[in-house]
Amino acid sequence: MSSPEAIVLPGGQFGPHSPLPMYAACAAEQRGATIRPISWSDPDRPLTLTPDERGPWVLDQLARAVPDVPAGALLIAKSLGTHAASVAAERSLPAVWLTPVLTSSFVVDALRRASAPFLLVGGTADQLWDSTLARELTPYVLEVEGADHGMFVPGRLAASAAVLGQTATAVEDFLDEVVWP
Repeated sequence: MSSPEAIVLPGGQFGPHSPLPMYAACAAEQRGATIRPISWSDPDRPLTLTPDERGPWVLDQLARAVPDVPAGALLIAKSLGTHAASVAAERSLPAVWLTPVLTSSFVVDALRRASAPFLLVGGTADQLWDSTLARELTPYVLEVEGADHGMFVPGRLAASAAVLGQTATAVEDFLDEVVWP
């Protein structure tokens, strides 16, 4: 049996190796997954897109990078990359959505159609997060009080580093208990 594949999509500002997606990918890799990080072909392009253009643009970028997303793949995405939720919904793929854009109907509609389990990670100080909606969409939620869109919390950096650790543990638990028990 071949190892599962984890496809990692970045947010709009940093690549797939920024801390949140990198730690989620490491959790998958430690469980035998082959990691496939995706980088945007034109990293400045998202800054010029309207909210309605972001979803189709992300799907185009994913299709170019991974023309045939394998059955059973795990999707891991940060922010802008969570527009790939429609691929997860269409192919019944499990996912880890880090700071998902819960203000986008494109993302939320796809999450509502999902049949495979997914983890949502967000913070109460993130304007793109919606606590009530997150819990309505999935039982798998890590919400961090006071965390912003980068999952930083007020105070010393060690507190934000602890949030990164908390996120890594939530991803590990989700993979161990739900995706690959």
